[in-house]
Amino acid sequence: MLEFNRFVVAHLKTLEMIGVLMRIGSFSLVSWLGPDSPFLWVWIVNTLDAVLLTWCARLKRDAAYTLLNAFWILVGLVGIARAGNFVH
Repeated sequence: MLEFNRFVVAHLKTLEMIGVLMRIGSFSLVSWLGPDSPFLWVWIVNTLDAVLLTWCARLKRDAAYTLLNAFWILVGLVGIARAGNFVH
């Protein structure tokens, strides 16, 4: 785990940009396609970017963005469950 954290810290700005671009891409897809969007895929991408951004924020000791992105992980898990018809 320590090696992974070192990797993240060494590439923090790049990983944050990847996470932000993932979020922009997933929400742009919904904006463009509307009801025809692949919602399960969108929620999976959104949740993965939230995990990445939460990790980055945590390593930076940024409490506000850690909380915000951790919240998006929970929202994403609910979105995955609903889009995948695991819950109604």
